[in-house]
Amino acid sequence: MPEKKPSARGQHRLDVRKTYKLYIGGAFPRSESGRSYPVTGADGDLLGYAAQASRKDARDAVTAGRAALRGWSGATAYNRGQVLYRVAEMMEGRSAQFADVSVQGGDRDGLVAAAIDRWVWYAGWPDKVAQVAGAANPVAGPYFNFSVPEPTGVVAVVAPAESGLLGLVSVVAPVIATGNTAVVIASEERPLAAITLSEVLATSDLPGGVVNVLTGRTAELAPVLAGHMDVNAIDLTGVPPAGRPDLERLAAENVKRVFAADEDWTAAPGTRRLLAFLETKTVWHPIGI
Repeated sequence: MPEKKPSARGQHRLDVRKTYKLYIGGAFPRSESGRSYPVTGADGDLLGYAAQASRKDARDAVTAGRAALRGWSGATAYNRGQVLYRVAEMMEGRSAQFADVSVQGGDRDGLVAAAIDRWVWYAGWPDKVAQVAGAANPVAGPYFNFSVPEPTGVVAVVAPAESGLLGLVSVVAPVIATGNTAVVIASEERPLAAITLSEVLATSDLPGGVVNVLTGRTAELAPVLAGHMDVNAIDLTGVPPAGRPDLERLAAENVKRVFAADEDWTAAPGTRRLLAFLETKTVWHPIGI
């Protein structure tokens, strides 16, 4: 129960708990359904209320992601890296707040620092990933042949349920670092890290719509995004293995790229997630004489 505090008149009062909103297209709308649900801490105390997104909210988030895709993927890789680094700077400034909303227990400050370092690590990749994923291919004939990585498009991401900020950063940052836009389903029971991150994104240089954050019931939202015909790929990391086959079948309707990996978030990330949502374009060019 919320702690009762004495008021100016000496009477006890209840704290006013915040009702958090969604983050779609760079704005903070309420759920069109008007629903919300309580968020509690590890000790069971009420921390606030999160918006319970509906299917329409999920569709609106996809529309916002699609609208932002051309500008974000068309930006220079160097510029995307600078924008991501600016996000890390702002996360550093709000590290105490991130620690407060973390409910993993243990070394919360250390986990927040690790999450910021992870974001910085991914911020360094946008202008380097083409050298890792691309190639100049040898061919027989008077031609140049290049393999060039390109963003997949709008990527739906189901954030890990058990991890807070570190797991969230580990699934979102690589998606946008490579030029994709993201529609993120936050952890159902622990959404405050995602909500706080969305507040950072809204006040950073990241264009609206590049990251869209939905809070609510994963079982309600994940099938909508898996079956949405304008979603190009989906990361099912936050879905238990038993629930993935049904979502994979929905994703097959428009041949979505499906990725899922159970990971130790404290381990070195490697490049697997960076390469998961890239397409390879092969270009032929004649050699002039």
